[in-house]
Amino acid sequence: MGDHESSKLDHENHLLLDQPLLQLPVELLRKNLRSARFEVEKDGSFVKETLKKTATDSVNGRVSQADVVKTLDSMIARMRGVKRKLTAFAEEENRLHRHEEARARHLAELYTMYSVDDVKYEGWSRTRLDRLLIDYLLRQGYVGSARELAQARDIELLVDIDTFEQMNRIRQCILNGSVQEALAWCTAGDTKKELRKMDSNLEFMLRYQQYIEIVRNRKIDEAIAHARRYLAPYKKIYTKEYYNACGLAGMNQRDSDQVETYRELYSPKRWQMLADLFTSTHNSLLSLPPIPLLHIALSSGLSALKTPACHSIHPNAAAVPSHHTSLSLATSVCPICSKELNELARNVPHALHSKSHVEPDLLLLPNGRAYGEARLQECAKQAGLPPGQVKDLRTGDVYTVDQLKKVFIS
Repeated sequence: MGDHESSKLDHENHLLLDQPLLQLPVELLRKNLRSARFEVEKDGSFVKETLKKTATDSVNGRVSQADVVKTLDSMIARMRGVKRKLTAFAEEENRLHRHEEARARHLAELYTMYSVDDVKYEGWSRTRLDRLLIDYLLRQGYVGSARELAQARDIELLVDIDTFEQMNRIRQCILNGSVQEALAWCTAGDTKKELRKMDSNLEFMLRYQQYIEIVRNRKIDEAIAHARRYLAPYKKIYTKEYYNACGLAGMNQRDSDQVETYRELYSPKRWQMLADLFTSTHNSLLSLPPIPLLHIALSSGLSALKTPACHSIHPNAAAVPSHHTSLSLATSVCPICSKELNELARNVPHALHSKSHVEPDLLLLPNGRAYGEARLQECAKQAGLPPGQVKDLRTGDVYTVDQLKKVFIS
């Protein structure tokens, strides 16, 4: 009964990690719709105002017939441009719907399985692992490797390569000392309005960096004009940055190196800070987790297996089996206590175990370890020990039966 319960799939909890799988296409669909509406409203307002003005001027005789025809032709050309943009938005919407449909179908497959022992579950979990690996590769900038893995596994519709490719391209431009691409992203469509709702300081910091570079090149007049247009409106919000900007314009770079505040403004580390700020803002805007999903899954798995004994203060607590320990004994080592995972799991919390899985007839060894009596006898027999002796399954230390103590769980 216990084995059946442990192997039973809890579908709802199982899919907690897969929320971004469905959420990202929805966020992209919303963004695509907002961008399309922004273009229609912007160009529609322009055409309406132009048409109204042209009609009024024509009735009053202020423009010639040729000018009216010319204005109408320009409005028609502009609306054709809107049509081309809307066609692109429609194609993007269809692409996102295909992604959403494939992902919903993939997650629905899990509800046809009721146990981790199901043959189909192995294939499904393998696909999930491939998705987590691709997500990790994309976040680390390995877009080519992620694309090849997605094509090899035929899961292009289950991953978001284009989204992360655009993010990585803009991030790399920032690291290379250019903010133009990031600013274009901030001001595209109604992204600027969404960033304002989030109280994001990304656009201001990018404009601030532009100002620093202009001052670095000693183009003071251009820097003042830039500050008046882009920095002064945020004076009350970013007061410290604004006054630092004013002071920076009054000092040459050699003198500013003597003042820590201004030295930090000229520091190359600011580009890394801006790249990280862009990445976090991008992920927040699209409701993406701030860390790779692979890290979340790995942390959860390590926490589920970790026990207080895995990082005990006793010197032998995390010891691995000695060379004298047989292979059958080594296979019984706790995964978290293994050399590969012990340090990795050190800072993750312990899992909450509502049911005890302690072996019956526990015997306490002199080194503080406890094992079931049946398992100790079986392993002693396999190791070829004489009667009356047992061996620690992990350290290989040999003890006599007289040294063991019976353990009672209260």
